[in-house]
Amino acid sequence: MIRTVLFCFKQSVIQMWRHKGRAFTTVFSITCTLLILALFFFLTVNITFATEALKAQFNTIEVFLLETTTEEDAQVMIKSLEHMDEVDKIEFITKDQAMEEFKDSWGSKGYLLDGLAANPLPNSLRVTLTDISQGDFVAQICSTFSGVEEVRYYATEVNKILRISDALQKICVVIIIFLIVISIFGVYNTVKLNVMSRQDEIMIMRFVGATNWFIRAPMLMEGVLLGAIAAGISLVLTSEVYGRCIELFNEQVKVLFSTGLVPRDFMMQNLTWIFLALGISIGSIGSIFAVRRFLRA
Repeated sequence: MIRTVLFCFKQSVIQMWRHKGRAFTTVFSITCTLLILALFFFLTVNITFATEALKAQFNTIEVFLLETTTEEDAQVMIKSLEHMDEVDKIEFITKDQAMEEFKDSWGSKGYLLDGLAANPLPNSLRVTLTDISQGDFVAQICSTFSGVEEVRYYATEVNKILRISDALQKICVVIIIFLIVISIFGVYNTVKLNVMSRQDEIMIMRFVGATNWFIRAPMLMEGVLLGAIAAGISLVLTSEVYGRCIELFNEQVKVLFSTGLVPRDFMMQNLTWIFLALGISIGSIGSIFAVRRFLRA
């Protein structure tokens, strides 16, 4: 068994070396496909994380209080709200706490807010909902309280973001499937040309009693190796590119969405297995189709 596997591996490497041009073209094709897949994967994962972060933020209602509203007045409001089934919890946020949170959302650039002459943020109540669909009802009740300057709830914006996120994820899935099919076709052509160029050798092998599996195995191994090589190259490139993107854009994303890009280690840990599975699958499926088509018993 081991000798057979080693023989298949040796023969596939020999054929890849003999037909370096075709092998390079196939590896380049699969690599490009995986790199584009990585782009959509990064977009999809980060959009999903950002959406979940936004949902967590917008599961709350911010009730901004007038300067004349005391903490005792705020406690009266809290008691009026805390008995409601739609309300999970209520927090009183002082203006100093609000400023600290605001600085944290700016990340490393939070020090810029230290230059403000005075804290412009008001005291507020942060009402966390048990059900986001009841947000409009709770917000309407909060607006009736005396001492409230503004009630801020972004239900409409959240629903729009969720719809856009869902549409983008579906588009990414369609594009990913399309690219995978193209890559399989590329491997198919490579192995097909390899089979056609070895017709005489294959005929001799059949005459001396070689089974179809013995003839096909090195070609299948070739497809697997081409896919694995492409996956390895793609992983190295995507890791470097994504790491660079985090360095350049993480702070800007954090300011916009209050959450940064997904960490590179987490992303690459998951992408490694996806790339290996896709690369090997693309190579092997393309080889299987080509071998079945041109080496039928």
